[in-house]
Amino acid sequence: MFISDCRREFYDVIVSQRVLLLVASDVDALCACKILQALFQCDHVQYTLVPVSGWQELETAFLEHKDQIKLLVKQDDDLGVPAYDDIFRDDEDEEEDSENESEGSEPSEKRRRFEEDIIERTMKRRQRREWEARRREILFDYEQYEYHGTSSAMVMFDLAWIMSKDLNDMLWWAIVGLTDQWIQDKITQMKYVTDIGILQRHVSRHNHRNEDEENSLSIDCMRIAFEYDLRLALYQHWSLYESLCNTSYTSASLKLWSVQGQKRLQEFLADMGLPLKQVKQKFNSMDMSLKENLREMIEESANKFGMKDLRVQTFSIHFGFKNKFSASDIVYATASLMENIEKEGPETTNFIKALDSLSRGNLDKLHQGLALAKKQLRAIQQTVASCICTNLVISQGPFLYCSLMEGTPDVKLFSKPVSLCLLSKYLLKSFVCSTKNKRCKLLPLIMAAPMDVEQGTVIMVGIPPETESSDKKNFFGRAFEKAADSTNSRTLHNHFDMSIIELKTEDRSKFLDALISLLS
Repeated sequence: MFISDCRREFYDVIVSQRVLLLVASDVDALCACKILQALFQCDHVQYTLVPVSGWQELETAFLEHKDQIKLLVKQDDDLGVPAYDDIFRDDEDEEEDSENESEGSEPSEKRRRFEEDIIERTMKRRQRREWEARRREILFDYEQYEYHGTSSAMVMFDLAWIMSKDLNDMLWWAIVGLTDQWIQDKITQMKYVTDIGILQRHVSRHNHRNEDEENSLSIDCMRIAFEYDLRLALYQHWSLYESLCNTSYTSASLKLWSVQGQKRLQEFLADMGLPLKQVKQKFNSMDMSLKENLREMIEESANKFGMKDLRVQTFSIHFGFKNKFSASDIVYATASLMENIEKEGPETTNFIKALDSLSRGNLDKLHQGLALAKKQLRAIQQTVASCICTNLVISQGPFLYCSLMEGTPDVKLFSKPVSLCLLSKYLLKSFVCSTKNKRCKLLPLIMAAPMDVEQGTVIMVGIPPETESSDKKNFFGRAFEKAADSTNSRTLHNHFDMSIIELKTEDRSKFLDALISLLS
């Protein structure tokens, strides 16, 4: 069942009948699904859960369950859809303004026409300015609801809160959903910080009973805490050294793919006064005396080495006495479970495992996801180093381009969309840090990887430039469509993210030529 609005009256309608949940395969959507499942469980609502990875599976699920699907729109709702003329404008008439100027033969008639033309053009300019102002206002309103602007898990939690049915578990899933959007670079830093502030108030409301003896001593207790943590991937479940080497931010800042970068890493560790033996063993095994002030030591040294954004606002969760995870830990683990390339049963197996890993009663699946995430991050950093050292990132004029060849280590991992997007973002960040070409620093990146060798297809993703701009919009989706149409390239626009496409290998050259022409 599709929910067109998250207001309570819509929820009240759907709980009166059997519900069909169509869930996309990303962490934010999974967290939203968990919140809805919890709400349905509270109200004893029957539902069918169908995972969909793209438009084709969505269509198949729709046809199979069409008897259950209804579009929830109230009769008296004003949907506020703007008129065509408010968004699009035909300016052909303006181009004809001066075509007939030479038709008149008398000077007086030409002068009269000239004066009339001036008045008419002035009126048209005024009307156009008014239209553009109205159009900007309409588009601004619509852009507030674009996918990249809001976490679906936060929307679902807001619904639960309005209904006074929000639980600590739901709050944690909303936090994980928001963190996923930040890690995937789908929201701006400002939006992330703003939403963190909103969630922090809910965390204080749900976790204020710290002095409650029964709550603090229970082995099954769950406690969420706001904290300033290090921007290091999985460091509390890894070694500090591995985390520094395989985190995009530190790897790019120190240029760890080079000999000079490795030397800078040793200098960084020496500046902190951390023995190499300590940083190379598991974080949990490090001396307590070192871990007590570790964050402050790392932040102080990071500022000296140009890493001023190593500290980030986030949340952590405690299960019982010893299990502690940060929100980013859960994101990496869940995403890795969802895109696990090792076949372990039906295609929905990965989805179910990833969904289960979000529940606190399935810590074994979560730890399995953490192991897969470490493997994924290692593969990404090794591939980034290989691409930069072998100059695989090339400028195609309006964009940068990089293609992974069949036989590249771990190339099968990057046939999955989330893994390829992460690799592309990490590669662009590292390339910008390594190149001296100022123009290339401002270019977007298109990356391709083999998808199905037997069918001869590649998966291709386009990501926006690595800039300080707050704008996270990606316009490659429309560009891909136009390039495919103009060249009759055999493409498949199956992913919900339109900047990801599948393409026949033999059509790649003409498709890229069309993109260069289109974007130049």
